[in-house]
Parts: sequence; structure tokens; C-alpha cells
Amino acid sequence: MGVSVVTGANRGIGLELARQLNARGAIVVAVCRKSSPELDALGVRVECEIDVTEPAALSKLAERLAHDDIDLLVQNAGLLVGDSLEDVDLDAVRAQFELNAIAPLFLTRALASRLHPGSKVALITSRMGSIADNSSGRYYGYRMSKAALNAAGVSLAHDLKPRGVAVVILHPGAVRTEMTGGQGMIETDESVRGLLQRIDQLKLETTGRFLHQNGEILPW
Repeated sequence: MGVSVVTGANRGIGLELARQLNARGAIVVAVCRKSSPELDALGVRVECEIDVTEPAALSKLAERLAHDDIDLLVQNAGLLVGDSLEDVDLDAVRAQFELNAIAPLFLTRALASRLHPGSKVALITSRMGSIADNSSGRYYGYRMSKAALNAAGVSLAHDLKPRGVAVVILHPGAVRTEMTGGQGMIETDESVRGLLQRIDQLKLETTGRFLHQNGEILPW
């Protein structure tokens, strides 16, 4: 039996993904820069001191997983910085691109040899990365970085399909987490139940779709 790898697993959606996957009997590898008491209490395998924006850290993680087969890779680590046209900050935009869009691509590449036919890759994105759905503006760095992640996800779906690996691009909903300042419409447990349902339903025939956790197909 292979492992389920979750990035950004020390809090929020990532922590709940680790919790629910563990409760289902999966062998969970929780990846984070720094663990948390809540994550440690789960009793799952924790790979900490991994900053997925750093190439050396990706190599370190690949070495730690060199003898593991990966059944599921959930790229959840992310950064949200609110901004407007008047106060958008260059460094903040770059930081969001590095974590939200660039890191998932290069982590997938670093771990590609551990994926096998039947493996699944889930990219936790946001409908804020949808160009067609943008009706309110603002959030430049976040929207742009998530749109870039969505584009990478479609390319990954094409490139990994011949290997038998399926990819899904998932919006978790408006979730009440520390990242959102506790604002949102649903709790993490409800969001993650929906995310895992979408992952369970993922097949090679449906690879590359952009879905809400409730199953709705989202516009690009």
C-alpha cells in the first residue's frame, strides 16, 4: 500500500485532510515547514522543515520518500495576501506565485518517480483563479497565482496521463480557516469530505478538471 502525501498539513485544510485520510486507513505523510500540536496528535508520519518553495527542500523530501510509492499527492500549501490596485505589493505577489503556483509544479516533478499507474495528484486551488468567475477584482497576487496553478494542472494532467496518473484541480469552497481569518461559508471538515469525494471519483477519463468540492465543474 502506498502513501498519501499532503503538503501544508500543519493547520487548516491540510490538517483536516491528514486527519480524514488517516481515519480512512491511509498511510499519511504530512509535509510542512513546522509541525503543530494538532498534527503531532494525529500520529501520522510528519516530514517537517520542508519549505516547498526551496529546491533543496524538494530534493530533501524526494530523498525521504525515495522508498515510498505515492498513491495520492495533495498539493495544499498556499498563501493568501489581500490587496487592491492601490496597495498591491510586488514581493507579496512573488511570494504567492512561488508557493501557490511554482512549488506544486516542481514538487510534482521531484516526486514523479514515486507515482505509479493509478496514482492521483490533487491541486488545491481556488475559484478566485477563475478568470470567468472574477466579478469583484482585487486580490491580484492570489488570483494570478491560482490561475497559473490551474494552467499548470492542465499541463500536468496531459503529461501524467500516459503514466496512468490522474490530476484534479480542486476549489475547497469558502472555508473558515486561519488563512481566511475565520471568514467563510463552511467548516474544514465539510470541505475536506467533499474534496475527498472528488478525489475518490477521479479517473484518467476525467483528468484535468477544475471542480468545486461539491462536484460543480468550474469555469476557467
